[in-house]
Amino acid sequence: MGAGLVGKAIAVDLNKNFDVTSVDIDERELETLNSKYNISTIKADLSDKDTIQTIVKNCDLVIGALPGFIGYESVKNVVEAGKDIVDISFFPEDPFDLDEIAKSKNVTAITDCGIAPGMSNIILGHHNENMKVEKFKCVVGGLPVIREWPFEYKAVFSPIDVIEEYIRPARYVEEGRLVTREALSDPELVYFDNVGTLEAWNSDGLRTLANTMNIPNMMEKTLRYPGTIEYLRVLRESGFFSYEEVNVKGKKVRPIDLTSKLLFPKWELKPGEEDFTIMRITIEGKENGNEKSYIYNLHDKYNRETNMTSMARATGYTCTAAANLVIEGKFNRKGICPPEYLGRDRENFKFILEYLKERGVIFRIR
Repeated sequence: MGAGLVGKAIAVDLNKNFDVTSVDIDERELETLNSKYNISTIKADLSDKDTIQTIVKNCDLVIGALPGFIGYESVKNVVEAGKDIVDISFFPEDPFDLDEIAKSKNVTAITDCGIAPGMSNIILGHHNENMKVEKFKCVVGGLPVIREWPFEYKAVFSPIDVIEEYIRPARYVEEGRLVTREALSDPELVYFDNVGTLEAWNSDGLRTLANTMNIPNMMEKTLRYPGTIEYLRVLRESGFFSYEEVNVKGKKVRPIDLTSKLLFPKWELKPGEEDFTIMRITIEGKENGNEKSYIYNLHDKYNRETNMTSMARATGYTCTAAANLVIEGKFNRKGICPPEYLGRDRENFKFILEYLKERGVIFRIR
């Protein structure tokens, strides 16, 4: 469900071994999948419950790659149809609200299964099974290789989902307490080899980890080129990201809808424009009675051979790795399953890392 840049990457990858049908409301997005990869396509409005439940009726597994504002309802509709689902949509609702329904329908529903949240959760889930974790920190971002004024940013998924990172209150855990700060707060500079210095700020990336992990210190921050925070704060404080309707010449308009329309052409990656994904995860604690720290570094680049964006690859292949585990019966826990549950099993964790590596998404671990 969803044939955007990430949805396309997922469909193409799964199509190597399975019969895939891609569904989207935009026929242009479906055309390439059908003509170039011979993937079956359906044009449909996926905000409609009956439409979703009719389409998934004969499917073994559903992948959710829709914008966050319809992500929760789409997962709910699939679960009610009794179908397993792996979802990457960044919806604001609590996925565990669907846990009881999923269990009653004997459904496996993996949510937030992208790169972060997603792979970051899987990594922490693995180490939390094997050591006493005291600190977890993830800094992550997807950026264009060419820094172009004024935004120095390109979006590879729903612009409203991107803006959500700038306005949704950021939750983190400090000394065992859940702390909520505004997005874009606590900026810091972080250096990466072959990239340089980037700017990091609080974002709401912990998601389910805040509830499923008993770890005293956990934090996730978003990375952008230095200087980004200032103009985003100006836009936010001026009301451009607001969901509250305003009256413009007798018509009610949500500022965020207008802002998304204006920014998307500026943020859209043009053909041939390259991006990269950068992530650093630090896990500290005690293992076998000794102080131990693990650092995972990812620097993934646009694939010129396939013309596939890095963010689509890193997000999409985490999702398709999980999909393979579900299809093959290697992960069959029922109910709502955040990605950290995947990482608990050592063999599944190794499978996901290897699956990504085979596709060129490589984590350097020390």
